[in-house]
Amino acid sequence: MPRSPRLVLPGIPLHVIQRGVNRAALFIDDDDRNHYLRLLRSACRRHGVLIHAFVLMGNHVHLLVSPMVAEGLASAMRRCGQNYVQYFNKRHVRSEHCCRAASSRAWWIPMAIC
Repeated sequence: MPRSPRLVLPGIPLHVIQRGVNRAALFIDDDDRNHYLRLLRSACRRHGVLIHAFVLMGNHVHLLVSPMVAEGLASAMRRCGQNYVQYFNKRHVRSEHCCRAASSRAWWIPMAIC
């Protein structure tokens, strides 16, 4: 059964969590982390998503973001994720996905900021 669509309101901050498949490592070293951040920044700029805060853990990422258009967050996360998986697999000679697809398995939690 397909999941329910997420409620994404423009300008409302969301807590996004992206995990590695089977909780596998997303980042091996600082080069991986820096490349992910470059891809994230580029994708968010392109799709109108403001990044307020981020935490890069070994096997997952926490983001506090505000999309300026409803479809912007999904597009940004998809672009960043697809590009990062290609980079990661090529650099570390792998063939499987390293992170879960943002469009289907990342958690988005609305945040109240006072």
